[in-house]
Amino acid sequence: MDSILEQFKKSAEKALLYLKEDLKSIRTGKSSPALLENLIIETYGGQSKLKLMELATIMTEGPTALSVTPFDPSTLSDIEKAILKSSLGITSSIQGSRLLAKMPPLSQEQREKLVKLVNQKTEERKNIIRNNRDEARKKIKQLFEAKKITEDDKFRLEKEADTETQKLMEELQLIKEHKVKEVLEI
Repeated sequence: MDSILEQFKKSAEKALLYLKEDLKSIRTGKSSPALLENLIIETYGGQSKLKLMELATIMTEGPTALSVTPFDPSTLSDIEKAILKSSLGITSSIQGSRLLAKMPPLSQEQREKLVKLVNQKTEERKNIIRNNRDEARKKIKQLFEAKKITEDDKFRLEKEADTETQKLMEELQLIKEHKVKEVLEI
């Protein structure tokens, strides 16, 4: 019966980790390698689709630029094409065997759109956690109805699930507030 709660906690933690990773790809006023890490690059004549972090080293180059150094110099032009095609609005220039990606400053309108995106992604994760909690409660109810647990156990398990959900919702809120602050920071 406690395995139901363990299962719920594991799936909720996954949702939390996913949100943290997902929010890294949202642009803020500062450059961060996480912005480009998961950008899909079609390379080697269209034969491979790889994440940029699998093809190159990405480092910050000051507050508004990133340096991308591919492991295989022949992929440099493919990387540049993918960066220019992305919705990030980044300009890039090839400098020898590396690429310099520059971030234009965010306008207030862009910042507001990014804040909406952060709110949307956070809300999606909240819904997933709520659905997981509801699923756990259904399983608890089924155990009770099958007389495998007592009424006291049923209420205790439901209360634990609700308490865990509340903790996770507070944590999601903190993550969201931190990211919104980053996005709005000039």
